[in-house]
Amino acid sequence: MKAKLRRYILSNLIAMTGLSFYLLADTYFISVTQGANGITALNLALPVYGLIFAIGSMIGVGSATRYSLGKAVGWGDADRYFSGSVIAALLASLPFVLLGFFAVDGVLTLLGADSAILAVGREYLRIVLWCAPFFMLNYTFTAFARNDGAPAIAMSATLASGIFNILFDYLFMFPLGMGMVGAALATGISPLVSMGVCLFHYLSPRNKVRFVWALPSIRRLAACCSLGVAAFVGEISSAVTTLAFNFLLLNLGGNVAVAAYGVIANAALVGSALFNGVSQGLQPLASAAHGAGDRDGEAWILRRCLQVGAVLAAALAGAVLLAADPLVAAFNSEGSAQLAAYAVPGVRLYFLGFLLASFNIVRAGYFSAVGMGREAAVIALFRGVVSIVLFAALLAAVWGVTGVWLAFPASEAFTLLLSFWMDRRRPDPRT
Repeated sequence: MKAKLRRYILSNLIAMTGLSFYLLADTYFISVTQGANGITALNLALPVYGLIFAIGSMIGVGSATRYSLGKAVGWGDADRYFSGSVIAALLASLPFVLLGFFAVDGVLTLLGADSAILAVGREYLRIVLWCAPFFMLNYTFTAFARNDGAPAIAMSATLASGIFNILFDYLFMFPLGMGMVGAALATGISPLVSMGVCLFHYLSPRNKVRFVWALPSIRRLAACCSLGVAAFVGEISSAVTTLAFNFLLLNLGGNVAVAAYGVIANAALVGSALFNGVSQGLQPLASAAHGAGDRDGEAWILRRCLQVGAVLAAALAGAVLLAADPLVAAFNSEGSAQLAAYAVPGVRLYFLGFLLASFNIVRAGYFSAVGMGREAAVIALFRGVVSIVLFAALLAAVWGVTGVWLAFPASEAFTLLLSFWMDRRRPDPRT
């Protein structure tokens, strides 16, 4: 089991980190071509990404987890989870496509854009909304490939998607001079590359996933989503956090403060990706151990993954503390002293939160994997939505912009205490 766990975690770490790096590349290229206004427009659009990714991950990851549990205990209808996930993802993406046709300016204005940001971000967000079906379906394709015994294919799919995005970001934005439209096109098309790579598994003899032509079951979808709540909240948390921080920072420091947060938030995606990679890597094995009644195996998997998360968190926080200045400078193409004054101390304070977030993210993924959807949802909901918004509002009132940066570590500390309390109340998995 040790070697298999290492393989699952490593493949998911590489895949998730690759995904975050292509979003970081988006930010870098946009900062070079559009400056602070481009980063601000991107950051105002991030909540939309977060909502799309959250719904897609809840459907895809939840359905794939339910599929793994079903296979482990011999459910006869386990194959229906894949087809139900595909249909549900397509239906859930339709409202976003319609917003892309009819209400882009309204969405951006609602998110806090002024006329200058509207001019930069309008076409970018329009294309992102049109590509919502691709983003959502990609979660289903990669999650089922991973849980069907092909973590290397899922990893390769995500890496191929990220490499495509970075290369075509550059091609569309620089040689072809397409600006923000080019960035959106590269990002919107990249999930198709990922799904194409996943087809190597789905068309192979090793594939055990079958698409079943049948009307989707609301009951089955609800059961899947109950196990995907942790994934949903994990993704939506970035959207809620970004939305709350954007409005607070617009009042405290204007567009430049939001641009500074854009640098921090996109760098933080790399940190989140590391721990989401550990969380997703443990899920197939933890689900199988739970389905087989192997309580010692469950406990060992959780313990080992918490240790891996702690080591990664310490390395990440240390690296950012030492390299904050060059990190911010890379995204500050205009050399704005005000942006640097906000972002350099901000990224150092913000990343301290990952020392605690690693435990919370891994625990939430474990609870989801063993069918404890309520516990997973509580952890994910508090760390990603409830406590961080409350701490941001409270600390911003006391310390201004610095208080906003401190909200993330404060929220993670509160959630960690909550998770310890929940641990004491639940039965030991070995008993």
